[in-house]
Amino acid sequence: MQKKSKILARAGVISALYVVLSMVVFPFASGSIQVRLGEALTILPLFFPEACISLFIGCIIVNFITGCALIDVVFGALVTLISAVLTLIIGRIIKNNLLKLLIGGSFPILLNAFLLPLLWYWCYGQLEYVYILQVLFVFLGQTASVYALGGTLFFGLDKYKEKLNLK
Repeated sequence: MQKKSKILARAGVISALYVVLSMVVFPFASGSIQVRLGEALTILPLFFPEACISLFIGCIIVNFITGCALIDVVFGALVTLISAVLTLIIGRIIKNNLLKLLIGGSFPILLNAFLLPLLWYWCYGQLEYVYILQVLFVFLGQTASVYALGGTLFFGLDKYKEKLNLK
């Protein structure tokens, strides 16, 4: 019972952190040019399976708060969930830490970069910039969040995983 409550508590903290970190940069948390600091947490499925659903819930909350269309709220969060599950799978398959981070981190970067502009076109009927520029903007923002911030988090968690009682 204690283990389940610890997992549930961690899941709640991850969702809350995603929201708070994303909202810290509110003007840039949504829109054509976006950088969500919360996306640094997309590496957490490499350590915690519950991070998948936590990131999904956090993304729903942020999308809702920032005024996204309902389709964007739901399907944007589904992109996050799919990338989190793929990151989790990579974490279980690959043992080399650098490869685990590089490949696991590529899912939230690439899926968001290529799918979100399509979703935005579907939701809003137009893009602020041409598709390839939208892809580039999201790619750059995601790369900064996932690899720069998330990479630091990854290696910090990995360094202290025995003390933190992580696998």
